[in-house]
Amino acid sequence: MHAVQKNDRARAQLRRGAETSVTFTITLVQDEDGMFIAECLAIPGCVSQGTTADEAAQNIRDAIRECVAVRREKGLPLTIEVRQLEVPA
Repeated sequence: MHAVQKNDRARAQLRRGAETSVTFTITLVQDEDGMFIAECLAIPGCVSQGTTADEAAQNIRDAIRECVAVRREKGLPLTIEVRQLEVPA
């Protein structure tokens, strides 16, 4: 399944308030101080961090749940479209 199709399915589940698990793509980057920064690209401003990659991943899980709840409460779109784009190197 393509990334756009997966994202569309996740958005539909979120709109319905489905009590199922939804898969999000995150980025993990270690900064110059050694902290791991995690970001959920499909939810604007949804960022967290941790001292290890695993801790950052767990923290972004919590942040995603909170971001979705706030966006739902405010009537904002729950996610934005995220696509993969092939670019010649």
